[in-house]
Amino acid sequence: MKRHHVWGMITAALVVGLVIPAGAEQVGIGRQGTIAATKGKAKTLAELAKMYDSSSCIECHQDVHDQWAKSIHSRSIYGTGRTAATIKTTIINGLMEWPYSGVKSPKDVKVEHLMGCAKCHLPQLADAEDSVAQELVTTIYDWQDAMKNKDREKAGKLEEKLKSVNINCLVCHNRNAITHKWTDGYPQAGVVYGSKAGDHPAEQFSKMAVSPIMGEAIQCGQCHGLGPNLELDNPTQCATLYGSYLWAYKADGGQEQCQECHMRKSKLGHNIQSYRDPGMAQAAVEFKVDSMGEYWRDGSVIKPKAVVKVEMTNHAGHSIPDG
Repeated sequence: MKRHHVWGMITAALVVGLVIPAGAEQVGIGRQGTIAATKGKAKTLAELAKMYDSSSCIECHQDVHDQWAKSIHSRSIYGTGRTAATIKTTIINGLMEWPYSGVKSPKDVKVEHLMGCAKCHLPQLADAEDSVAQELVTTIYDWQDAMKNKDREKAGKLEEKLKSVNINCLVCHNRNAITHKWTDGYPQAGVVYGSKAGDHPAEQFSKMAVSPIMGEAIQCGQCHGLGPNLELDNPTQCATLYGSYLWAYKADGGQEQCQECHMRKSKLGHNIQSYRDPGMAQAAVEFKVDSMGEYWRDGSVIKPKAVVKVEMTNHAGHSIPDG
């Protein structure tokens, strides 16, 4: 127990960024230089999509874009349809039932009400006005109505609208590329953050800078399981995958980051998958099955009986299942 406790303390200090990398003070500058600050708050979903438009990345990074397009990140608000439906359920069974939320009907929903979900599924919603939250809610309601009415054409258009805002290149490689902003500065508009610094051959993003966290698990941990989200007025609890990774896997001496398994070893690159990919599922869980057939007596009747022993070993760096 003492070894695990010490490992946990050391690991936590390293992972959450208490060890400041050399030159980190030059990574970003001030809050006024961020994309959100330079463009102002978005008033519509279209404006929010344009604010973090990463289509210019495709010209040089077509393969990475194609990988990303297959991942759930490319449709983080819509998901498989379940995510969008769950947001509606949150409004009806959560916000509208909580007496002090200020939400009596869907028309009362503001950005702050959606951040329990959007913190991970659309963090840039914080860079929008309440009108965008209203448009998002209306779109989800209209999409579900169209589905119920079997209006495939209308449902398809609304689905594409929901998919127009997502976790794309600029969310990971700019907006969320720096966690400790008072230490490392704020991510700047016109800069792409990754593993290298220098010039970047793109008109809107002409510079590259090193992100202190791009290769670290905390980059993924910003969304994948930090619950409960106690900083919200009404805390929410989703997954604790990152907590499991820190206090079980890393605390026991594990050395790999999320990116190692979910991007490199899987060979999926930016098509970051988990249990939906058969290869990932097979690598994560080992099954051993032993079976034995025999006959047994039930009163005066002899019946066949199968004895099956199943042993499952979790080889992932966190608890399973998640989410």
